Amino acid sequence: MAMVCLSDFEDYAKKYLPKIAWDFFAAGADDCSTRDENIQAYKRIRFRPRMLRDVSMMDIRTKLLGTEISFPVGIAPTGFHQLAWPDGEKSTARAAKAMNTCYIASTYSTCTLEEITAAAPGGLRWFQLYIHRNRAVSQQLVQRAEALGFQGLVLTADLPYTGKRRDDVRNGFRLPPHMKLKNLEGAFEVCKMSPLDPSVTWNDIYWLRSLTHLPIIIKGILTKEDAELAVRHGVQGIIVSNHGGRQLDGGPATIDALVEVVEAVQGRVEVYLDGGIRKGSDVLKALALGAKCVFIGRPALWGLAYKGEEGLQDVLRILQDEFRLSMALAGCASVSEIGRHLVQFSKL
Repeated sequence: MAMVCLSDFEDYAKKYLPKIAWDFFAAGADDCSTRDENIQAYKRIRFRPRMLRDVSMMDIRTKLLGTEISFPVGIAPTGFHQLAWPDGEKSTARAAKAMNTCYIASTYSTCTLEEITAAAPGGLRWFQLYIHRNRAVSQQLVQRAEALGFQGLVLTADLPYTGKRRDDVRNGFRLPPHMKLKNLEGAFEVCKMSPLDPSVTWNDIYWLRSLTHLPIIIKGILTKEDAELAVRHGVQGIIVSNHGGRQLDGGPATIDALVEVVEAVQGRVEVYLDGGIRKGSDVLKALALGAKCVFIGRPALWGLAYKGEEGLQDVLRILQDEFRLSMALAGCASVSEIGRHLVQFSKL
């Protein structure tokens, strides 16, 4: 079948993945209202396109903390890629490198950081960290990532506990026996409870900064108050995120929260967004509202489920083509021309 848009990959993944894997990737918390709102919110934003602007030469490149990427879409951290494709995160890393964009590897990868690095040497990668009760485990992960050439550390801030995802509870979700959380093997024997540390505070950013020279990007910020605190604590980037609607149900869509965060930050740090990106025009809307780059979560997994590295490249290429076309039709020849003037919120 012809794969024309991201929902084609979603349909394929739903049809061919085992139900327990599909349900895990698709799950939102509680009623899934925040998960669904992430997508719906884009429909309330309208373009104000400009005409006769010479869009014969398009430049869609941007930079993440000084490193150039081919277009402003990266791969968000998601766990358990082997549930989608046998090579797991190795395929993800290769696709990101082939498309010259950023891949954020998850603490909960089913491949080791070393395997991910070896699969795509020289690719732009950041490492996503959950701080565990056993701080030595987290410290060792951070230092391994830095030694392997990862270029950023992404601290997830919105998971002191795991949200209630009903299908996972019903399915009794757990990883198949042949899959392992490769970066954490042997780390949990001492933990009888959840290994995630719910006592993490803003002060722990100082602790992280003492461990590494890597720039710290904080993921999970949704308010101006937390954006201000993030800047004050010396992070270099913020990912506006609600964890794909998998944590607190009833929070804002990320594209709506973006406006407040960008306003608070006033250009002092870079602001990114994940959640609800399904078309190139969504990317354009996010950039118009102040995001430097967006990251895709579930669509990357659908691409892997379709055809591994090749399928994920297809997903990225479709977004890239749609983004370029939307930019041109809106009258922007380069990313630097995208701004708040390009969009309005519809009255609906």
